[in-house]
Amino acid sequence: MLARRPTASAGQVATALALALLAAADWTPEGMLAVLQSVFGRRHRFLPVLVREVRAVYRTAPQDAPRELAAVIRQSAALTDALDRARAAGRPLAIVHHPVSPGSEDHRESALPHAPAALSAPAPSTAAPPPRTLTELAALLDVTPGELDWLADTGGWNRRAPAGPLHHYRYEWRSRPGRVPRLLEVPTERMRAAQRILLHEVFALLPLHGAAHGFVPGRSALTAARLHTGRDVVIALDLVTFFTRVTAGRVYGALRQEGTPERIALALTGLATNRVPARVIGAMPPGGDPDERFALRQALAAAHLPQGAPTSPALANLAIRRVDSRLAGYAEAADAVYTRYADDLTFSGPVALGRRADAFIRGVTRIVEDEGHLVNRQKTRVRPAATSQRVTGIVVNEHTALPRVEFDRLKAILHNCAERGPESQNHDGHSDFRAHLLGRLSWARDLNPSKTERLEREFARIRW
Repeated sequence: MLARRPTASAGQVATALALALLAAADWTPEGMLAVLQSVFGRRHRFLPVLVREVRAVYRTAPQDAPRELAAVIRQSAALTDALDRARAAGRPLAIVHHPVSPGSEDHRESALPHAPAALSAPAPSTAAPPPRTLTELAALLDVTPGELDWLADTGGWNRRAPAGPLHHYRYEWRSRPGRVPRLLEVPTERMRAAQRILLHEVFALLPLHGAAHGFVPGRSALTAARLHTGRDVVIALDLVTFFTRVTAGRVYGALRQEGTPERIALALTGLATNRVPARVIGAMPPGGDPDERFALRQALAAAHLPQGAPTSPALANLAIRRVDSRLAGYAEAADAVYTRYADDLTFSGPVALGRRADAFIRGVTRIVEDEGHLVNRQKTRVRPAATSQRVTGIVVNEHTALPRVEFDRLKAILHNCAERGPESQNHDGHSDFRAHLLGRLSWARDLNPSKTERLEREFARIRW
């Protein structure tokens, strides 16, 4: 008596078909049909239709995306109908030959220059190309493949495991009067070292939208502020729990759009995101609106960019490019300028923008919420030219400058240092107070050189 083959699930059938297609000698209808038939040991009527559906999505074999191809096949109308008919007839589709999943050293993956045509995007040219296999990624991080799997934690083991030395993060709740507490997720030394390598060797090389000025080489709060000088109105908005709302799915999608192979994108996403253990979420201190607290708990429980990881700012900029693109287009339609510095959104424009500021802000809020983020309505500001217009703390009315209060405070400190000695003003105990003051002077000079001359004269009078 012949042994009965176990019935394969729809997902297993789709995976087997995907692996068979990736093993095909050529991406032609004939070659694809031949390997699909080998999976079942016979020709089914739905297979030619399935081949046409797959070729409509992929013009070439997506060697770097077996999981993605399996998902496309699983959603195929041809396969769905075939599974339904087979189930109704009591004869489930039987897999007689299951292709072996290609390993991380698949020579075809390492030779691929791009992702599937439907998902590919121009990649930046770099001196050292980014890793294309898991072995290359492990070598870049100077870890073994097993250690890479442990660090990436794609199965979410850290969240379920009891507290101990194998966890990748330590947690610090920060209370804020009248507001929802903030959780710092501080990576261990080993995880931080791996993330710093990825930041400099992989993530910092990815292209960003021109509106992003925070944590971008060559851009800063000052470059953002200069774009808003001399405008009739400046509108500032702030995003709520910025990093936490950038999910692992968005990070993975952004990496795939840049042509990152599927396995590498999954590993990189795991290395850069985190799920907070339930015991940590349960220890949230009091503060804030109940709805906001609930939303924060949900976001922390899912894989997200941790606030405290060196990779989070760069990946947030990458994952939010679509928001930047939509807001830049919305601003351009209103004859406005848009910049973003981390979670600070700034728009500036003519008098007409100020007259319809409320409607404009509602439009911005709709776009932001549509992309999975929230606007902090309490921090939204509309500043006409008659008021002190500020962008990331920099005055931009006619030219960039320090706010009057900060300028006067620095001037008083320098004057008192000259009159009473620098020790009398070092209230925060800076180890090198002279360097501290020089840094503040340098920032003031960058904002407004002519106005800083008076401060520099006071500094020259100090006896060190």
